[in-house]
Amino acid sequence: PFVGKLTFFRVYSGTINSDSRVWNPAKNIEERLGQVSVMRGKEAFSVRTVHTGDIGIVPKLAETTTGNTLTDRNHPLTLPKPEYPGALFQVAIHPKTQIDSAKISPTLTRLTEEDPTLSWHMEPATNQTILQGMGDQHIDVVIRRAESKFQTSMLTEEPRVPYREAITKKGQAMYRHKKQTGGSGQFGEVHLRVEPLEGEDFEFVNDVFGGSISSSYMPAIEKGIRAVMKEGIMAGYPISNVKVAVFDGKEHPVDSKPIAFEIAGREAFKLAFHEAGPVLFEPIMLVQINVPEANMGDIMGDLNTRRARIQGMNSEHGVSIVSAHVPLAEMLRYTTQIRSMTSGRGYFTMQFDHYEIVPSHLAQEVIASRQKEKKEE
Repeated sequence: PFVGKLTFFRVYSGTINSDSRVWNPAKNIEERLGQVSVMRGKEAFSVRTVHTGDIGIVPKLAETTTGNTLTDRNHPLTLPKPEYPGALFQVAIHPKTQIDSAKISPTLTRLTEEDPTLSWHMEPATNQTILQGMGDQHIDVVIRRAESKFQTSMLTEEPRVPYREAITKKGQAMYRHKKQTGGSGQFGEVHLRVEPLEGEDFEFVNDVFGGSISSSYMPAIEKGIRAVMKEGIMAGYPISNVKVAVFDGKEHPVDSKPIAFEIAGREAFKLAFHEAGPVLFEPIMLVQINVPEANMGDIMGDLNTRRARIQGMNSEHGVSIVSAHVPLAEMLRYTTQIRSMTSGRGYFTMQFDHYEIVPSHLAQEVIASRQKEKKEE
């Protein structure tokens, strides 16, 4: 019979009895074990005690998660946690129906609890839900399990690359927002400068002297700028590494309102951004590839087509190891391709390293594609 979530554990030393208490040093809490069972095929059988080497089952523990060690409180011990490989393949997912929409989040949470090599997150730069795993076959199995076990249907598509927008030089602009509709109107004028900022996403500075703009309007100006930074200007990707200084402006004793300065700040920032050498940045991954020496030529030739920069090469026991910096945009389907090139004998690891400017000819393609998507939306 279905009894809800179950926790599987292996006994490395000693014995575990039903209805006993154990200590979880990782969470610094005591957990109560209910009825201990063992599996035989698909059937669970209740037992009083499990011994060293046995795999036992208890009803889901409140705080214990995969990889935690359970011990006697008087003899705390933590076993080394397994090192799980990082994700190599990702897809963007969305619900198949409106009913599935409410079930996606809890379903993904349950699936990732059971499988430490699986993860998911919301990507703010693209506004997509990203599911990550070890390969296309792994993800296919997860999608099928979501439908059969949790009755949640999901559609997948290739994820968009989380580009960023930024500037390369200083820029300056002003914008006057003036609106008159019979009664009290709206008025706000903002002059500001922008410049590249190292090490931080955003800095806002009030450089107004002489009271041309009341300091009470500064939060509204900053709010307008932050809204634009979140939405992007060139291609709809977040803007980062920008310092903004408001240095002048005008206000009206009757018509000036926070909303007027919010709009003026927003539009002035857009104008200054275009004057400051705007560029797209893309994530660059540090990739390590392990392949048989016989496949090395094919791998190197393929990396050259992916804008890779080789960082190092080595050879051990007939296996060639290559380290390279490669744009994420070129690695989205590499799991399938390396399997094809090496007949399944090659593998790779990948982790984020840094951001770099996208070459101008590719940036134009990205911008044009994104603008087309927005029109279709």
